[in-house]
Formats: sequence, C-alpha cells, structure tokens
Amino acid sequence: MQEFTVVIVGAGPSGLAISACLTQNSISHIILEKEDCCASLWRKNAYDRLNLHLASEFCSLPLMPHPPSGPTYLSKDQFLQYIDKYVEHFNIKPCYCRMVESAEYDEVGNKWRVQTKNTQDDTLEVYVSNYLVIATGENSEGYIPNVPGLGNFEGEVMHSKYYKSGSKYESKNVLVVGCGNSGMEIAYDLHNWGASASIVIRNPLHVFTREMIHQGMRMVKYLPVHIVDTYITLLAKLKYGDLSKYGIYRPKEGPLHLKNITGKSAVIDVGTIGKIKEGAIKVVPSNITRIEKKKIVFENNVEREFDAIVFATGYKSIANGWLKDYKYALNDKGMPKNAFPKHWKGDRGLYCGGLARRGLWGVKVDAESIAQDINQNLNLHD
Repeated sequence: MQEFTVVIVGAGPSGLAISACLTQNSISHIILEKEDCCASLWRKNAYDRLNLHLASEFCSLPLMPHPPSGPTYLSKDQFLQYIDKYVEHFNIKPCYCRMVESAEYDEVGNKWRVQTKNTQDDTLEVYVSNYLVIATGENSEGYIPNVPGLGNFEGEVMHSKYYKSGSKYESKNVLVVGCGNSGMEIAYDLHNWGASASIVIRNPLHVFTREMIHQGMRMVKYLPVHIVDTYITLLAKLKYGDLSKYGIYRPKEGPLHLKNITGKSAVIDVGTIGKIKEGAIKVVPSNITRIEKKKIVFENNVEREFDAIVFATGYKSIANGWLKDYKYALNDKGMPKNAFPKHWKGDRGLYCGGLARRGLWGVKVDAESIAQDINQNLNLHD
C-alpha cells in the first residue's frame, strides 16, 4: 500500500496537466494509467490524417505554451511531440499498466482508497490519498447504438476510435454513422482513398472553416457570444450557401452558444462539404431502421448495401464502473454533476478534469483550477 496526497487516474493530456500543476506546488501525487503509454488515445486511437482543428494558442497545457513561431494548426504527430516534451520538462512519471478496479471513500479515515491491477505482473496494488482526480477523459469508450440486426451484419463494423485510414476500403461501399467532426473527416478520408462513402446526417449542424472558428474564438474575448455567433454564421452562409438541398440544416442557435450550453462543437470542414455538393459523398438524412446481412434499411424505407459501417457516434465515460463513490462528483452517466464552470469540483476531495467538453483549452483551465483548489485546502490545514 502506498500513500500520496493526490491520486490521478488517467495519463492523457488532462492527467499530465494536473500533474504539472501539482508539481509546481510541490504536492505529492501519482498518476495511474491502464495503458503502457501516456496520451494513448492520441497515440493508438486517432486516425492518420488527424490535425488539431483549433489554433495552437487554444491547444496548450498549463505552464508551457506553444511557441509563436510554431505552426498555427498542429498535426497529430506535432501535438504528440509537444506532449513528450511536456512530460520530460515536468519530469512526469505515470505508473503504466495500472488498471483501476475500484476507488472508494473511507469515511473513517477520510481518505480515498484506490485498488489497481498491475497488468504487467498480475498483482494487486492499493493507493491511499487525501484527494482523487478523475482524468480518464470524455473519450474513454466508444459508443455504438443498438441497431436491430447489427450483430448479423456481414460486413465490417467499427467505432471511429479504431479507424486509421481508408486505404483498405478502395472501391468499397462504406456508411459513416454520425456527422460530427470525426464522421465528416472520416467520410472525406474514405472518398480520398477511392471508397464510395455515405454519411448519416440526421441532426442540424453548423459548418465552418477552421479560420472562421479561429476568428470567432479571438473575437469572443472582447465581444458578446451572440454577436460573434451572428458574424461567423454570416461568413459560413456566404461561403457554403444553402446546404439544406444536400440534407444539411443549420441549428437556430449560434455555434458558440450551443458549445457553451451543450458542449457540442461545430463541424470544421476539411473538404467534406465540397464533396457532398459534388455528389461524391452521399448524405443519408435518416436513421437506420434495421440491418439484413449486407442490406441496410433506413427510416424512409430506402435500402442500400454496404461493405462496412463506421460508427462516429461519440463516446461515453466509464468512470462510474470503478468509482464506487462517484456521486461526490459525477452523475449517472459518468459526467460532472455540477454545472460549468464549477463542474471540476466535487465533495470529499474528489475532482474531475477534462470533462467539460471544451477541448484542450478546457483541460488547461480544469487542471489549473484543481491544483489551485488542492493547494489552498492544504495550506488551510497546515
């Protein structure tokens, strides 16, 4: 059994950022990570063509901004190089291959007790701490909806988490389910590799170039959200025109307002919209009703055959599975029970970082807030 002031679960950007902030305050802590590396989602489960959609000024972790001379938009590899430099600079040493099996609050000792399995040598380990930080991220487990007949589909089925590139789908019919950034970009990648790509777009969505979003995020520092929303939506209308004839409808609410209240991001167009307009990527404007062998039947009774389905249908938190006393910070879906901006703070020394649905900028703000709060608590009890 080992004891620390803080136990952090997860060595993604959020866990690393919190570790750096705690180190700055000389607070003893440990990071427990189930994989064999840090930022595993970026290293192992990100498609090849991934680039950060937001400018680098909005994608840095605490205490180490990206240099102004660097690229405005980072590739996946460039961001991982940054992560590796960050780990080295702050001498962060996560304990890898530690699968957390349970974490519960000891009411008698007023401590958190975390039990893990060391998957390298198949042993159990126990960690005790005053504070526990959930940093397992929003994207811990891919969500695939329960579609009738999916289990009998004769083609390939995968979640976007495991999609790498469209190189093996040349001349194949592939359906992408989900029209967020991942779904749109995967459809574009499939087309570029010679696949016949279709995408299910059922919900209204905003579409912008990344330059429009960059401009909006800079403007919102000085202007009200509704004014910025009106301006960048006008730019998008001038750029893309009326997309309803292609099965794409804009929401009534503005994009930044929607991001604030729902956490849902606008789509950053990488070229998909142009291909949809050309008819090179087909839009399916309804849900799947059922699947029969390779045939997919949609709500409007349209039937088509596909060789593969990629579900870009989002993720779910799995923290509630191992965190026995999640009620102190999370709701039943494993997301913060407290509303933004106090979402990161729970009771009994339980915190959650990187669950604000505000990207890397939200990760940075959460880490700074959590470390500052722990530091203040410790100083009060000195």
